[in-house]
Amino acid sequence: MTSGYIIDCHCHIASLEHVPKSFIDGVIGNVVASFLAQGIPASHSKISKMYEKKMDDPFCDDLVAEMADAGIVKSILLAADFTYALKDCRFTIEESFLRHWDVLTKHPGKFDVFGGVDPRWGHDGVALFERALVEFGFSGFKVYPPCGFSPSDPALFPFYELCAAHRLPVLVHIGPTSPALSFETCNPFLIDVAARNFPSVNFILAHAAVSFREECVMMAAYRPNVFLDVSGYQTSIRNGVECAVGGLVSRGVDHKILFGTDWPVFRTQSTQRMFVEALTNQGGGLSGRDETVTARILHGNVERLLALRRQGLSMSASAA
Repeated sequence: MTSGYIIDCHCHIASLEHVPKSFIDGVIGNVVASFLAQGIPASHSKISKMYEKKMDDPFCDDLVAEMADAGIVKSILLAADFTYALKDCRFTIEESFLRHWDVLTKHPGKFDVFGGVDPRWGHDGVALFERALVEFGFSGFKVYPPCGFSPSDPALFPFYELCAAHRLPVLVHIGPTSPALSFETCNPFLIDVAARNFPSVNFILAHAAVSFREECVMMAAYRPNVFLDVSGYQTSIRNGVECAVGGLVSRGVDHKILFGTDWPVFRTQSTQRMFVEALTNQGGGLSGRDETVTARILHGNVERLLALRRQGLSMSASAA
């Protein structure tokens, strides 16, 4: 049965405005090739229509409804910046940030936003991210290394310095993505230099139950400021094998694991409620666990990270 208090640490706005066409075409091409290899009839146009159907919630109204049904009290929206690497984005990253701000305003208390900026935008990018923190109320930084940079690239350090000053977490994509982008910078070990240089910044490795699981566990076990999110675990459920989340929890890093779904990636397969139940019902990756462990993963661990900013704001207000 679903818990009544869950925080989803990994979601996106379901809208084609934020995702480049070349990114989408690469994803669709892989899906078509996979279907055809299995003898399943498929075409680019048919899969495109399916993709467009799940990307039709630009102000997150449907997501809010699914959250309520699933017992999810808050979701973190991640705004990745593809606009430097891929030039066919409908929105600039500033326009994307403004839309995320619209969603925050429309659904107060339901979302936090981690904004991403490609470090190659230089001073303008740093200024935009700082504006997002001060004016828009964003709560973290999103890093997308497949766009062509290491998560420990010194060009990112000004952003990490802002995160340290505002006591914000950083969420880093790891593992594969659209074939339109590079996989060379997707290894979790690449965060190590940044984690050591910014010990007060908490880094979250995304999709840790799916890609590089051994490397992710090692990083979480031995780096105090490295955490793991399990978004994308639906892949293992869909493939009919034991949910990978259970294996991750068994490694003794449950105090570092964050629940996440990667909405709307799996939206056409099921609902948020069903994905929560796949973890929490009998036979799921969290079934049979101590209630304290389950509570940490479903909300407690990410709450601790998000609370650091609120504590910092309170201290600043007291000092003033």
